[in-house]
Amino acid sequence: MSAELFLELGTEEIPAGFIPRALDDIQRLLCQEMDNARISYGEIRTFATPRRLAISIEGVAKQQRRQQLEVTGPPARIAFDKDGKPTKAAEGFARTNGVSVDELQAIETEKGEYLFLSKVIEGGESADQFPEILSRVVGKLSFKKSMRWKDLEVRFARPMHWIVALFDGQIVPFSFGDIVSGNRSRGHRFMAPQEFVVSGVVDYLAQAEAHHVIPEVEKRQSLIQDQLAVLAEQLGGTINPDKQLLEEVSYLVETPQALAGSIEEEYLQLPPELLITSMREHQRYFTLIDEQGKLLPNFITIANTHAKDPQVVVAGNERVLKARLSDAMFFWQEDQKSKLEDRLEPLKKVVYQAKLGTSYEKIERFTALATGLAEQLAPEDVELTRRAALLAKCDLETGMVYEFPELQGVMGREYALLEGESTRVATAIYEHYLPTQAGGELPHDTLGAFVSLADKIDSICGCFSVGLIPTGTADPYALRRCAIGILTIILERGYAISIPQLVEQSVALLEAKRQRPAAEIVADVVEFIRLRLVNMLAGQNYPHDVVDAVLSASFVEPVDSVERVKALAALKGRVDFEPLAVAFKRVVNIIKGGVQQDVDPALFENACEQELHQALKNVQTQVAALVSERDYAAALETIAGLRGPVDSFFDGVMVMAEDEAVRANRMALLTGVARLFAGIADFSKIAA
Repeated sequence: MSAELFLELGTEEIPAGFIPRALDDIQRLLCQEMDNARISYGEIRTFATPRRLAISIEGVAKQQRRQQLEVTGPPARIAFDKDGKPTKAAEGFARTNGVSVDELQAIETEKGEYLFLSKVIEGGESADQFPEILSRVVGKLSFKKSMRWKDLEVRFARPMHWIVALFDGQIVPFSFGDIVSGNRSRGHRFMAPQEFVVSGVVDYLAQAEAHHVIPEVEKRQSLIQDQLAVLAEQLGGTINPDKQLLEEVSYLVETPQALAGSIEEEYLQLPPELLITSMREHQRYFTLIDEQGKLLPNFITIANTHAKDPQVVVAGNERVLKARLSDAMFFWQEDQKSKLEDRLEPLKKVVYQAKLGTSYEKIERFTALATGLAEQLAPEDVELTRRAALLAKCDLETGMVYEFPELQGVMGREYALLEGESTRVATAIYEHYLPTQAGGELPHDTLGAFVSLADKIDSICGCFSVGLIPTGTADPYALRRCAIGILTIILERGYAISIPQLVEQSVALLEAKRQRPAAEIVADVVEFIRLRLVNMLAGQNYPHDVVDAVLSASFVEPVDSVERVKALAALKGRVDFEPLAVAFKRVVNIIKGGVQQDVDPALFENACEQELHQALKNVQTQVAALVSERDYAAALETIAGLRGPVDSFFDGVMVMAEDEAVRANRMALLTGVARLFAGIADFSKIAA
């Protein structure tokens, strides 16, 4: 027999950004509690609006599952005294498990005789468990910021006003603060604020919609999309795609109504990104574009009520937007009174980080790094790279970026174009911030790529130099994101960049700031970036042991490392890979660090030694040539051809011979084999 469990928490308006995680947490915590309580369950659905978080679980068993309990207790020698009477140890073990001492058994184990209990725990009524379960779940919910209200000790995202808790249609009694659970929910705050009785999820959804609340997030999003599409068609355009805004807005309303407004013509001279950002970030407005991708003079807002007079609502939104855009127009005009380059001087007084100096000092460092990258990879772009790096942070001193921080880079590009800077330089000012997130847009031009790499490596090395190193989940300077950005740009563009060399150059520029030995900083930063590549490749479904084997053997150029991972992963896919890996792992494990001496054929005592030596000489030059050409697949294929001679060698001789000279000679022979793949992968880490 099964039934439905339903829980709704009614609150003041919860911030949109809190809701997705809260829904995940409710589901996770409730499932954990029911698993621990041995309560089976079926399909789970979650619901949310700004004023409610809800979950419905179908197929919840009315009875807990029976449990076969088997517990080993204390040793028999201390459980009973010399007269065979139970000691406190035996009595305590029995009492803890809810049985009498007579029900305990003694069993023989590897460590001797121990007390043992085997019993069946019958399942109780699930309904009896839910008051405590739901109380614990609600109490465990956490948020970025929580509130207390009245004189209560409980905390939640926002003050709670009601709780609906039902199992099989009956109220599950528990309390949170001064709120006692019941079966009454509430409708839309303005359009239907009255209570309504809930009997289950189907009834809840129907009653909520009758009271102007759409609890299903997906349904609200679909309604919003449909309304946006209709209005956009009426205005002769399409919605500027913005998945993140759609999700956020869906958590801001309980019943959506899309309304279109206009942007005054004079503001259309502002950069499109500025208009879009202002409307999206501050007003949560959707923007529209025409067939050519040009911004239309309209916006769409999603209201949380069905307005009696939509034009009044639209007019109010237009007034708010006009005030916002008037400020933007003022900053736009004022900023153009000074050139970007003139803003370098003020940056000498702006602290980038207390231990790392000013923003101007940071610019000096990453300009040197970016110029060095250009000299190495694109000598023709050295001067443009230097110019782009010099101007990259200048828009931080503009009024527009001060007002709209999310426009850093965008405004630098726009002002640079107005001042007649090269289009490539202007683009690089914007692109040096890319990527802003995993999988995000990357720089399209070499200038932006060079400045982005330089800026990010300076941030990482700077923080590591003064002890600001990420720990656990704490990464206040987003250094992991910087490292991933560096690797993504290098791999995407195929740059032959040595990470250790780049890090050494960056750390050298930080000589006056660093508080740790340079060599230690370099080692830590290289390892930090290497681990990011390990995670990236593992996330791309390359075998973990392959990634570990390759990046443990050598990590210098990321592109080279990835090529080696691909080659070894392909080799591991062969049906005969396991015995091959076993053979080479045996080689590595025997030689440890290897021996530094030449092989002397005169010391061979068995034909298998000569056979392996000849096979090794036959492939050494070939493998070296293939590795120099970075044809790792062919190199590994060639090395794999040694498996037969290696197997024969191990079958035919004892490596650790009594004769010291013979033993050393055999170790030297195996060292030669190991050196073939030493720079490609560490076979000792392969799970054969």
